Formats: sequence, C-alpha cells, structure tokens
Amino acid sequence: MNQSIMNALDAVAGSQASAYITLSDGNRYCFCQLYAFESSMEINVSEVPILGKTGKGNKPTGWSGSWSGTAHYNQSVIRKMMLEYKKTGYMPTFDIQVTNEDLTASVGRQTIILKNCLTKGGILAKFDADAETLDEELEGTFDDWEMPETFSMLSGMQ
Repeated sequence: MNQSIMNALDAVAGSQASAYITLSDGNRYCFCQLYAFESSMEINVSEVPILGKTGKGNKPTGWSGSWSGTAHYNQSVIRKMMLEYKKTGYMPTFDIQVTNEDLTASVGRQTIILKNCLTKGGILAKFDADAETLDEELEGTFDDWEMPETFSMLSGMQ
C-alpha cells in the first residue's frame, strides 16, 4: 500500500488567525480579543417523494449561517450595537473577516468573510471577584459569505 501521509507541520495552529469586524458605517476593528471563533452554514434539505421509488429523494432548498465566539470582556463595539437597537429599533449589520495562516504549514492561508452579520445579543455588564480574567460568549447570524483566499492542496491529496 502506497498511501500519502500528512506532514504534522501542515496541521494549522489554532492561534494563528486574525479577525476583523467591519461595521455598516465603514468602521473596521481588529477583533483581537476573540480567542475562539466558529462559523457554520447549515443547508436545509427537503425530502422529495418520487413516483416509482420506495424511498424519497433529497433536495437542498436553502441555507442559513451562524457564528459564535468567546472573547475577553474588554470591548464595547457589540454593546453599542445593542444600545442603538434598543434606542432606535435599528440593528446595525457588520462583516466578520477571519484569516487562518500558519507559516509552518504548506497550505498557505484561507480567508472567509461573513457578510451582513447580526448579533443575537449578549452581556451588558459583568464582574466576578474570583476570576483572573473576564470573558464573554458572542453569537449571531449572517446571510452571505465569501472566500477570497483558499488553502492550497496538501501534497498527496490529488
């Protein structure tokens, strides 16, 4: 058997990333306080009855996007959005750009831009006299996304 084996250096280090938030008003922030982040796209699949078959087929019928992350509790950008929504009924949208790039991995870099993001809410105020540091969970939705940079193929994948 002549199977390709991945080089351990090609595992992308979890901390080798950057995250930026661009508000609908054009302001852009490095969101370096995020220390864990994940976005996902869920594809809606509908069952399709088919004449002459005993089983049903499946057809994709749309999708939805969500994101979540954990951040150090030291920013007010998201809270200002929630305050604006409370005062005016207008919820600002924003884009989140995440780039993964580990210089030790041969795959290069990948960038995903989540478009038209909304926050689902969050912590307004917090303290914990026993904590070394404070953090907060952030989550929301997006309705479009782009991938301007992709990882290259690992040696042996093709």
